[in-house]
Amino acid sequence: MTTAINPQTATAAGHPKLWRTLLGTGIGNAVEWYDWAVYATFTPFLAGALFNPKDPTSAVLSTLAIFAVGFVARPFGGFLFGWIGDRIGRKSSMTLAVGLASVGSLLIAVAPSYGTVGVFASLTLLVARLLQGLAHGGELPSSQTYLSEMAPKEKRGLWSTLIYTSGTAGILFGTLLGAVMTTFLSKADMQAWGWRVPFAIGAVLGLYALFMRARLHESDIFTGEDAKAKRAAIWPQIVRYRKQALQVIGLTVGLTVIYYIWGVVAPSYAATSLHMDRGAALWAGVIGNVVFIAALPFWGKLSDRIGRKKVLLCGAIGTAVLHFPMTWLLKDSPWELAVSMSVMLVFIAASASIVPAVYAELFPTSIRTVGVGVPYSICVAVFGGTAPYLQTWLGSINLATMFSVYAVVLLLVSAAVIFTIPETRGKDLTEAVAA
Repeated sequence: MTTAINPQTATAAGHPKLWRTLLGTGIGNAVEWYDWAVYATFTPFLAGALFNPKDPTSAVLSTLAIFAVGFVARPFGGFLFGWIGDRIGRKSSMTLAVGLASVGSLLIAVAPSYGTVGVFASLTLLVARLLQGLAHGGELPSSQTYLSEMAPKEKRGLWSTLIYTSGTAGILFGTLLGAVMTTFLSKADMQAWGWRVPFAIGAVLGLYALFMRARLHESDIFTGEDAKAKRAAIWPQIVRYRKQALQVIGLTVGLTVIYYIWGVVAPSYAATSLHMDRGAALWAGVIGNVVFIAALPFWGKLSDRIGRKKVLLCGAIGTAVLHFPMTWLLKDSPWELAVSMSVMLVFIAASASIVPAVYAELFPTSIRTVGVGVPYSICVAVFGGTAPYLQTWLGSINLATMFSVYAVVLLLVSAAVIFTIPETRGKDLTEAVAA
């Protein structure tokens, strides 16, 4: 029998099990984000290896389409792993999710080339991305629910920054790996075998995260939940808390698109569409993500002091106002990319730092994981998953400005939804939530 940890009476500095909690939660989340980042970073090489190389533009678009298809599986993962998290345990859900994601990375690493097996190479990539999408649909809601329940309520905003801090660390590692490999390996070597390396590393990291999570302890809030509540049917509760589910979608829609634009695909977009040197673009991306990580705890601590809604509004309105100026700044220079990414990511950090806490604070314990997981995954699938493809396609037909308008409109939608949510700073997660 394991001993649960009470975050109200223990601190990270004085309780080694809390360090294990933070590391186990963070590394699994980092691996998930790393998987998505290396896919975006190595898209041109995946396109050349696993699709027909005779039509490079079509191959790149097909690779991005599979990137979007991977998001289709996320709502199913949100429901499956959300059900596991709310009925069996947050720990079990987190552990199974990271294990499945590792299998997907391994499949990509060993996928046969298009020149060897033809269309079956593309099919292997599709299957791998669907597996990863299923796993990633459950990873974020499970890990952020677990972390929010483990955190002291007066510091939940600060603790919630671990989700995007660890995730961005995964993106940063993937971006650094891409920068180093494209610097020291020839294009021919990258196309022949180099692109497989980051996915093999992702599979190994996933196995390590699986081991770490198997040693975690369940949260007191979940273990203290009434047994009858754990046996209750999920779907009626989803319907009952549909308002909160819609609020999750509204809060997420602007953040997911603007984050994918500036935090994930900006270096790849600069290299592909703006013809910036790929290595230099990746290094600029590293600078931007370091700034983002530094900004997260500032906003998290601020939300614990002044409230969640004020910080969320600052993030949504700030990014909406600055998106066009930073887009106009970005032309063909790496320093322009570094500056524009850094400025945008500082304001994106305002929302990103605390949405894990806000989501958890909207739902009761019995439906907290699936209540967040399903609407969040649907939103990310519909809007986040299609963002890179839509950005590339509109750019190819000289309508790049329309994509920027689309992103700003979604940010304004999120800003409007913020006014509809209650202020939840310092909320006791064992309290009932009004449907």
